[in-house]
Amino acid sequence: MKFKLPQLFGNRIGAEYKEALAMNAEYDRQRQSRGQIATPENSIKHLYNQMHVDPDLRQSILHLRYMDKTDGRIKQIHKRMARDVTKGGLMLKWKGKENKRITKLWQQFCQRVQLNNRNKLFSDARGAAMEGNLPIQWVLSSDMKICGGIRMPSETIVPRVDGTGRFKDMQEAYKQVDPLTGKELARFSFWQLTMVRLEPDNFDDMGSLGRPYLDATRTIWQKLTMTEEDLVIRRRHRAPQKLAHVLEGYTAPEMQEYKQEVESNAGQVQTDFFMNKKGAVNAIQGDANLDQIADVSYLLDTFFAGSPAPKGLFGYVEDLARDVLEDLKADYYQEVDSLQDMISQAYREGFYLDLLLQGINPDASDFTIEFAERNTETKNQRADRALKLQAMGTPQDMVWEEAGLDVSRVKAKLKEQDNTHNPYPEKTTDKKPEETSNKKPTVNVTPNNAPKGESATTISTRGGN
Repeated sequence: MKFKLPQLFGNRIGAEYKEALAMNAEYDRQRQSRGQIATPENSIKHLYNQMHVDPDLRQSILHLRYMDKTDGRIKQIHKRMARDVTKGGLMLKWKGKENKRITKLWQQFCQRVQLNNRNKLFSDARGAAMEGNLPIQWVLSSDMKICGGIRMPSETIVPRVDGTGRFKDMQEAYKQVDPLTGKELARFSFWQLTMVRLEPDNFDDMGSLGRPYLDATRTIWQKLTMTEEDLVIRRRHRAPQKLAHVLEGYTAPEMQEYKQEVESNAGQVQTDFFMNKKGAVNAIQGDANLDQIADVSYLLDTFFAGSPAPKGLFGYVEDLARDVLEDLKADYYQEVDSLQDMISQAYREGFYLDLLLQGINPDASDFTIEFAERNTETKNQRADRALKLQAMGTPQDMVWEEAGLDVSRVKAKLKEQDNTHNPYPEKTTDKKPEETSNKKPTVNVTPNNAPKGESATTISTRGGN
């Protein structure tokens, strides 16, 4: 497919999407809100940001990029979050009856936009965690289909809003500004650029952008790195053993002569000192208080208290009970799930736009775009719950969804498997693929037969348990 990037800045959005925009505009006119959405401080800030990018957000993002480059802990936090968020990839989840046409269009959309590429998802998730925003520019091909979703640097994107926090013009909702020269590089319609924000001050204030995950911990990180550097310098200067020469009754020339003699033999191993006057040579030990790093431990705890992940996941496990670590991990997985919802919202809006450009109303079908694996549960927990739902007689499609599987892909594989063992694969039956599959196991749920009062799941087949 031939990409035509210059067409991105035009107004070729298709008759269907123009009609949808007109309907939304009419709906907005009928329900016009009153008052000012943005706070008084943000209202003045929005007016200033029309002339340049947000200096606070830009400084925060630049600082976090530097932290990620120089500190392995920061890099590991961003890397771990991106890895956990994109684990399993994206899937189309149906809440109602499946529309095979939309399912096929979703697969084609993922292939064009590279959403089936783990590296693409990882890059978007890492950028969202580091910058606090995920602006995606949708690229159109010559046949009016979305052929690319490009992540833009969020510190260069400026929402064109008025003092109340509303867009001035939906056809020019965002603009990109060069932070160094202040030159305007491009303008984007509301449909051309999807901006999802992480914990903005006000969701309804379109000029209020999100904040990076580690934004509030930047000052603590500076103190921590400074203290660690001072600790190393102190250890280096106090580590070697020193000798104190107490020479009572020595005159200044005699002292200088003795000093020169000792320093001239500094390269040799000296075991004895000889003096004909009263004096003493006392050894001063090096720094023996190596375990007194309470200040570093305090700053380290404070830093990880403001990060989404507990420090126990990064090797700091001293005096950390396993139960406490499990609770902290559960809280971290909640953060990962919220980041998954934010990122999948951007892809969902892009797919909605792709359907509108092809003349399909996405609101006519009840579906959503989600990441396949939610980290609040382990794979065993999801499989256990899916088997219990199967034992309760839940429809097979819902069982596969609860197990974190792509229903359409499972059905296609079951059909392919049946055709493989069928000598006449071209003939079809009225049975569904899951009904023509091989022998199903019998699932039984035994209450109160597992640790902590949970139910146990047993699976038996015809050949035995």
